[in-house]
Amino acid sequence: MKDATLTRKADPDHRSAIALSETVSVGGETLLIVGGPCAVESAAQMEQVAQHLSSTPVQALRGGVFKPRTSPYAFQGMGEAGLQILADVRQRFAMPVISEVMAIDQIELMADYVDVLQMGSRNMQNFDLLKALGRTTKPVLLKRGLAATLEEFVMAAEYILSHGNPNVVLCERGIRSFDTYTRNVLDLGAVVALKQITHLPVLVDPSHAAGKRELVPALARAAIAAGADGLIVECHPIPDESVSDARQALTLEEMAALAHSLAPIAAALGRCLEPAGTACEPELEAVSGAILFQGDSANAIVA
Repeated sequence: MKDATLTRKADPDHRSAIALSETVSVGGETLLIVGGPCAVESAAQMEQVAQHLSSTPVQALRGGVFKPRTSPYAFQGMGEAGLQILADVRQRFAMPVISEVMAIDQIELMADYVDVLQMGSRNMQNFDLLKALGRTTKPVLLKRGLAATLEEFVMAAEYILSHGNPNVVLCERGIRSFDTYTRNVLDLGAVVALKQITHLPVLVDPSHAAGKRELVPALARAAIAAGADGLIVECHPIPDESVSDARQALTLEEMAALAHSLAPIAAALGRCLEPAGTACEPELEAVSGAILFQGDSANAIVA
């Protein structure tokens, strides 16, 4: 990737932290956990999600209002009405919100309602949209294309940075494979590589990688262990009634349990999980030795 300049690390130890709001950032010591439904369906749905997750280590909410669907007959999202719902829960629960932008003419509208503009896998090489996002100041969550090489992924980020917006967060969400048991193959090797070759924060989306909710928690924990700066996970009050991606969505209780289960892994890496606006205090000191588990205990101790 000799042509990559803005994303490349000048200092091997340098990593960028990007602010999503006054109290929430990604790339620092605190891991960013994002939860929410695939699509915003109603105000009651999003209020239930925000109310349940706001007291957990989940710091930000996700929810699609413009939905890229394979079938033109599938639910396409609530549009501006959905954005108004996101803005309301953001204000009431003090949690930044993330939603996908699909077209250049949506950027200005969405910038008034959301904190982070997500660029989905299908649009990763939509170069005009990348350039337009580069002319904004909003953080951009850039998802890896379903068949994109790491060089193509990093170059997509370069488009945004080279047009003036330094606030790019990379997201590994699985790549397409011959195997149909999982929806995609989660490339944790890419997470490790991206942390070495770029200074940008890296999130992992285990939901789209797995496609099956029972696989999501283990993949999420593996992603944190591999060095990811956080997760973006789909959850829903009643997953089987979700209008899209129902099979991969966790319940709100499962989402909360997953978030809490990450604490020992984060602590072993010298990182932590905290609700928005609180200080990062790892439960364990960063360790260079081994981590042992006594019997069935989930409490890690330093060897």
